[in-house]
Amino acid sequence: MRARLVFAFGAAIALTACGSPGGPGPGGDDDTPDAGGDPPPANGFRIVTPDIDIQPGQEITYCYYFRTPNTKMLGIKRWKSEMTPGSHHMIMFTTGNTDVQPVGTVSSQNCGGGAGIGGAPVWTYAAQTPTADLRLPADDGTGKPLGMDVAPNTAAYLQMHYLNTTDAAIKVHVTLDAEAHDDAVAYTKTAAYVTFYGQIKIPALAQNHTEPRPVPPSTELNLANSTCDVPAGSKFWLMSTHAHKQAVHTEVRDGGAMVFQSDDWEHPIPRMQMAAPFFEFQSGKLTYLCRYTNPTNREIKTGDSAATDEMCMASGYFFPATKPVFCFNNIAF
Repeated sequence: MRARLVFAFGAAIALTACGSPGGPGPGGDDDTPDAGGDPPPANGFRIVTPDIDIQPGQEITYCYYFRTPNTKMLGIKRWKSEMTPGSHHMIMFTTGNTDVQPVGTVSSQNCGGGAGIGGAPVWTYAAQTPTADLRLPADDGTGKPLGMDVAPNTAAYLQMHYLNTTDAAIKVHVTLDAEAHDDAVAYTKTAAYVTFYGQIKIPALAQNHTEPRPVPPSTELNLANSTCDVPAGSKFWLMSTHAHKQAVHTEVRDGGAMVFQSDDWEHPIPRMQMAAPFFEFQSGKLTYLCRYTNPTNREIKTGDSAATDEMCMASGYFFPATKPVFCFNNIAF
């Protein structure tokens, strides 16, 4: 997906092999310019992951564990990332005060979206373009900008999915910049709204198979299994979906009204509404579904691997927010 956002939340899928720590010291902050030549944010922080060697034809997901280097509460107004060739996507999760792995660890062990499940992972930012630049709306409709809270010394990790399609080994890394509002700026808090359908079962050789599945003997979709409540009075400024390569269609609905749809699993360009009145779910509920074609002779189930598993997710940012929302199937947390 070459959208500004890509989302991977859910059960951890154990992967094999393990990388070696290296690069910047604890926290991963670095004062060197990024690949685009920009200096680090004057008010904010920069994270640079250690270089990792990816072998020819290898597909693998690594996680880099760190603490944010800020010493005060920040209201992030802009996320910017640079990924070297071979990087398929990156996602930043925060885990509060819980270090899932020691700071500085780089590992592919248990590096799914739920890699920090013991530390209550919170999806924060993600991208799948070599250079991604996400500027939050500058006016919530009342004159206040939006901002995303990052507390001092927050435990976090970057999930990085790599696919080396070349005939030679490559070195890969990610640079992430978080630019904050000035201390005196009052902002409206925004946070992520992420759904995850955990019961995908795509039969072998299926064509245009929809999840959630119809309820036998009926042919009607059981959309109650993927309908989530949205916070009362919430407004969304971005909405998209995430699935893997078997997906041929994804969509998000507001009752019977279509909010977002895409026929391109890798490039579902987000619906962005960066100014008032923004978007409100009139029904108070968000419904999501995905359609798949399975060319293999095996059943494909929910999982983190883009090579062997599938996902069905809706995702976006909303405000005003007191905390992020994660909805598993149809239960919001």
